[in-house]
Amino acid sequence: MPAPIKPLADRVVAVKEAAKSTTASGIYLPDSAKEAPAYAVVEAVGPDVKGIKKGDKIIYKEYSTTELKVDGKEFLIVKEEDVLATV
Repeated sequence: MPAPIKPLADRVVAVKEAAKSTTASGIYLPDSAKEAPAYAVVEAVGPDVKGIKKGDKIIYKEYSTTELKVDGKEFLIVKEEDVLATV
């Protein structure tokens, strides 16, 4: 199902991935320890976006996004310049 939001210009619509609550060896991580980079999966891209496509996993600047909820699902809108990398 396509994202219910159609981004304009150089914007990317993504769904934030939940922070891991355990390490690879099974040790529980409290919320205060979850200072890892912000990851999300791209749902849609604007017409001016280059190098990012739907389905990419991105790392982005966490405090430069617009967050909104549509039909009970939380989405992020990120400017392409605030995407730091794809994974």
